[in-house]
Amino acid sequence: MPPKNRASSGAGAGSGSPGRPRAEDSPPRPRSTDIARLAGVSVAAVSIAVNGRPGLSDATRKRILDVANELNWRPHLAARALKGAANDVVGMVIARPARTLGVEPFFAQFLSGLQSCLSNRGIATQLLIVEDTETQVAVYRRWAAEHRVDGLVLLDLAVDDVRPQLVADLGIPAVVLGSHGKPMPLTSVWVDDHAATVSILRHLVALGHRRIGHVSGTVAYQHTRRRLRAIDDVRESTGIDVTSVATDYSDAQGASATRRLLEADPRHTAIVYDNDVMAVAGLGVATEMGIPVPGAVSVVSFDDSVLTTMAHPSLTALTRDTFALGTLTATELLRVMAERPEPRSVQAPTPQLVVRQSTAPPGQGQHTGAGGV
Repeated sequence: MPPKNRASSGAGAGSGSPGRPRAEDSPPRPRSTDIARLAGVSVAAVSIAVNGRPGLSDATRKRILDVANELNWRPHLAARALKGAANDVVGMVIARPARTLGVEPFFAQFLSGLQSCLSNRGIATQLLIVEDTETQVAVYRRWAAEHRVDGLVLLDLAVDDVRPQLVADLGIPAVVLGSHGKPMPLTSVWVDDHAATVSILRHLVALGHRRIGHVSGTVAYQHTRRRLRAIDDVRESTGIDVTSVATDYSDAQGASATRRLLEADPRHTAIVYDNDVMAVAGLGVATEMGIPVPGAVSVVSFDDSVLTTMAHPSLTALTRDTFALGTLTATELLRVMAERPEPRSVQAPTPQLVVRQSTAPPGQGQHTGAGGV
């Protein structure tokens, strides 16, 4: 019995791979002219309707959109870009090692909050992970030239960062996360890292700690510099001894920095970590070295997450609603995209210290391992 069509036989001349339909067997993609004909309007009216511009009655707009939805038709993105229409995409370019970024709960929660807000408007997030700032700048320039995104979120603001002014000059609506609260070319959402850091140190000082280790992130970032300045301020006012070790935020470098601090003589009686991943890694190193937490060393994380609560002992940490921080950033970006207002600074709630099992007064004679007590 002969096959019902040539595509199913896979043997017709020029049919390509067996079982694969030929191009001429596939229905043509609907065009705006088809939508206009079926809706009984002009092509210009179709463009007005799908791009959300004024000039049509509600009934006409609905009729056009109903036809477009029925045919599963959307305007070609390249054509829309040439006409200055929205792409319904927000971009984010992050210059951090992909392996490190993939295990940090902060980014997962922040992105979830960001996308949750954007999804309500039908806007997607395009995330690109690159190696350095130069590559970030090149991506911003290319996206601007191609009209690829409708807005940007900038993270990890560095000292003397060129990106805010560049993005402002390119004319891409954008919001910076992690600024210092001072005027800048773009709207910013920021957290008072200085006050948050001071709250950690005051807690440790109140417990009696005088020699404290600090495992920091990348010192080129503005938020890291603000935390280091907070440490200097508390050091000057209390006379405590604080040693900071810079890392790339990874568990491997966090563990290495912990071992260095715990092998010091005299040993540090408390260690503060700039993120939860490094704090948990540091806890593992202390356990491996036979140094009890918090009996011989207290541990504090600047970030709170399920990692800090599931650790044993559970970790004292600064807690904040990171999901809400993402939502706040998205809300500001939507406002900037819609209104193109003057840049402003929006302060997010300052993280609050949650005291758990990993901090206590310095131990006395509980351990005689590396570096003594």
